[in-house]
Amino acid sequence: MSLLNHPSTSISSSSSAFLGRDHRRLKTRPHNVLLPAKRSWICKCVATPPAEVTAYKTKVSRNANMAKLEAGYLFPEIARRRAAHMLKYPDAQVISLGIGDTTEPIPDVITSAMSKRSDALSTIEGYSGYGAEQGEKLLRATIASTYYANLGIEEGDIFVSDGAKSDISRLQVLFGSEVTMAVQDPSYPAYVDSSVIMGQTGQYQKDVGYGNIEYMKCTPENGFFPDLSTVPRTDVIFFCSPNNPTGSAATRDQLTQLVQFAKDNGSIIVYDSAYAMYMSDDNPKSIFQIPGAKEVAIETSSFSKYAGFTGVRLGWTVVPKELQFSDGFPVAKDFNRIVCTCFNGASNIAQAGGLACLSPEGIKAMHDVIGFYKENTEIIVKTFNSLGFNVYGGKNAPYVWVHFPGQSSWDVFAEILENTHVVTTPGSGFGPGGEGFVRVSAFGHRANVLEACRRFKELYK
Repeated sequence: MSLLNHPSTSISSSSSAFLGRDHRRLKTRPHNVLLPAKRSWICKCVATPPAEVTAYKTKVSRNANMAKLEAGYLFPEIARRRAAHMLKYPDAQVISLGIGDTTEPIPDVITSAMSKRSDALSTIEGYSGYGAEQGEKLLRATIASTYYANLGIEEGDIFVSDGAKSDISRLQVLFGSEVTMAVQDPSYPAYVDSSVIMGQTGQYQKDVGYGNIEYMKCTPENGFFPDLSTVPRTDVIFFCSPNNPTGSAATRDQLTQLVQFAKDNGSIIVYDSAYAMYMSDDNPKSIFQIPGAKEVAIETSSFSKYAGFTGVRLGWTVVPKELQFSDGFPVAKDFNRIVCTCFNGASNIAQAGGLACLSPEGIKAMHDVIGFYKENTEIIVKTFNSLGFNVYGGKNAPYVWVHFPGQSSWDVFAEILENTHVVTTPGSGFGPGGEGFVRVSAFGHRANVLEACRRFKELYK
């Protein structure tokens, strides 16, 4: 509040009452004496700016490993840029061939089984609460007999989960912060990011990657299989075949080399087979098809890209009983403890869907869905080949790996998005070896894939 002072020669009873003075007591004064000027006061209210509020801070230090992570996780960052593009072009028909999210409906034979299980939960006879953290016995046994028949993998080696990505992080908890690791370069970013979070790595260096991670270069020149003679020993080796993002698949001879390399170095392979059912060539679909692999390997997989379970969430990890730590302790026992501590088991409804996937009708339905996406890859591959690009992948995986030599992957991503309204994935998001490439996903409705390819031709003709 401020008071503005205004001099006045008039005397008013109202003002005197306000000021609390009794001017009626004034005596007559000689005319040559000046009366003091009457002061009238006006009140004016002025808003005071609120005091700056300082946010309360706890005394808990931030996990320093989180600060090492570069920007955001790749796919949320792509989603953020897509959203910004849609705000800029609200009327554009944006087509997403970026994140590997399935688009076709889950087959009826599978959803019917989940619906039946869901309905049963509303009855006394059909209700079930907590289940085994490792998964329902029948599902584990069926996974073993369907995907690992005659390979020596049994029900007890299978751990059912809410997806391969979750199991990758659980495996990192199992290994701890003191291990060293190697990854294909390029590779699925969850391997590296989970390693950073666990404290296994050093700082990030542009165009190099994180310290204390061995990036195994996978390029067109080496057939996307690393020269193992140049790779130093590490405790853990992450390996994905068919590979995300390059779409390449390791041959039997190459996987035999990898298993022998792990044995010679006393390493453990974490083998990601999430795209095994896309394999067209006569390559192994499981690392356990290689003799001796059960002594050095773990395998993780998922129903996500076979049955459209990216939202349903169901996968599994195989930890053979033969696999041991350096002190002879079974790896499976420690992983079982991790699972029981960190996880209450996959949804019983999702597990009913998993069993339906592995029925004869379900397997046929999954192959039909996979066949649809593989037709999409053929369309995309033919498009970029016709435009003169060097194109890789597509045959054994739902991803097409397109080379833009001498260009930044993020710049190409931005160019395509700005000019065609199509979302792709910049190769550098998968590691330093992905620079100069863009991944195009075959997960999309046929009409969208055809329209996207028409726009690619307009842009690069």
